[in-house]
Amino acid sequence: MNDFHVYDTTLRDGAQQEGLNLSVLDKLHIARHIDQLGVGFIEGGWPGANPKDTEFFRRAKDELKLEHAQLAAFGATRRAGVAAADDPLVAALRDSGASVVTLVAKSHDRHVELALRTTLEENLAMIRDTVAHLRTEGQRVFLDAEHFFDGYRSNRAYALEALRVAAEAGAEVVALCDTNGGMLPGWVADVVDDVVTTTGVRVGIHCHNDTGCAVANSLAAVEAGATHVQGTLNGYGERTGNADLVTVVANLELKLGRPVLPSGSLREATRVAHAVADVTNVPPAARQPYVGVSAFAHKAGLHASAIKVDPNLYQHMDPAGVGNDMRLLVSDMAGRASIELKGAQLGFDLSQDKELVTRVTARVKAMESAGYTFEAADASFELLLVEEVQGQRPAYFEVESWRAITSSVENEAAAEAIVKLRAGGSRIIAVGEGNGPVNALDHALRQAIGQAYPEVGKFELIDYKVRILDQGHGTDAVTRVLIETSDGESSWVTVGVGGNVIEASWEALVDGVVFGLRRHGEQPLS
Repeated sequence: MNDFHVYDTTLRDGAQQEGLNLSVLDKLHIARHIDQLGVGFIEGGWPGANPKDTEFFRRAKDELKLEHAQLAAFGATRRAGVAAADDPLVAALRDSGASVVTLVAKSHDRHVELALRTTLEENLAMIRDTVAHLRTEGQRVFLDAEHFFDGYRSNRAYALEALRVAAEAGAEVVALCDTNGGMLPGWVADVVDDVVTTTGVRVGIHCHNDTGCAVANSLAAVEAGATHVQGTLNGYGERTGNADLVTVVANLELKLGRPVLPSGSLREATRVAHAVADVTNVPPAARQPYVGVSAFAHKAGLHASAIKVDPNLYQHMDPAGVGNDMRLLVSDMAGRASIELKGAQLGFDLSQDKELVTRVTARVKAMESAGYTFEAADASFELLLVEEVQGQRPAYFEVESWRAITSSVENEAAAEAIVKLRAGGSRIIAVGEGNGPVNALDHALRQAIGQAYPEVGKFELIDYKVRILDQGHGTDAVTRVLIETSDGESSWVTVGVGGNVIEASWEALVDGVVFGLRRHGEQPLS
């Protein structure tokens, strides 16, 4: 969609985020995911300046088959006093195989004189020569006008001249960069309007989030005339990050009625955002607009009552439009409507049994006041609901006893656990070892139950959270544990509460195994 550019810079600008380190293989995987979102351009990195990026472009020629996007190489204008054709970094851009080159250029007079240590006239020549050279070589050229907004305030005439020179030399787009991230939407709109009116160049926008306004600034720029928007998946980037590209695009399409992606592509947004998070190993932000797991989560009973009548009463859109789902959180704030709707999500029609709904609601409130939480532990709530509906909790085994021992051997801590239970008609005793008592209990429990239910061998504890609830009691405080278990295909969260961390962990571990067996279709004991 050449009339409007959606330009992703996750692999280059997003990769500058603290703690984010991408291998070449990671970048290839991420590029494929981003392409499925339907963006027009994917900036792969800076070949020549970074060996990893040079390798990425070399491998991309054979390994990266993009359906929607064009691959862009990022680089700088030629050095002062060197012809563009003779500059090795410009040569790396030529040789990258990328059909598009995005050049970063100085548009702030003080940066030219203090950072580049050259004259304002030479900087303009560097822009002109590099753009013209790459155009002659057959590549499309975009220009990132670095520190443009600060440069505009310092020397408007020079900042605008840098844009004119780039456009006259053949740059298709000049992206105005809020490199320091200090702008606000009204300021951005005024500057973009002035640039479009005064120069007539095609304007893009590149925003950082230091004021928390990167998305708003991007939208303000588009409404003022920008037709090229840059951003990163999940808002990755240096300092506080870049504009979250999914949020920008979703707002353009769903709020402003401007289709900027291929039809239907936005429904892939949640899947793509989470897939990229998996590759980067940066946990997805639960409260991220549109694609966060909490973006359409409802906790208050008043909200649930309204949603029961019409989901749109407390949602600004249908979450399916971005590939997300509505979630109902069960908590001490829940009312009858919350319980009824959550039950329906889990496959239980509670609408005809008001007494049951009242009983479940009261039990949830009582348990939460004792320290339990069900808004993050859907699996434990489902087991509670099954118990109330069927009159008994699903049981696949009977625990006789359990014990965990922690000791120190040659100044190294070690743990051992013994679990005795009945399952499959037999009495089973299992011993587990681990690097801590909970780890040892987990091993012993699964080892014992696995003798009767082999599928337990697939179960794995993948997350473990502990919270001290009444800290004023010190080591005598009540403890809550949340455990996430996976069978390799999906995961579920269970909760346990106890007077000590081992007791709370045991409850959550047992619930996790029981829920997993139920999910796998095992028949409980009669």
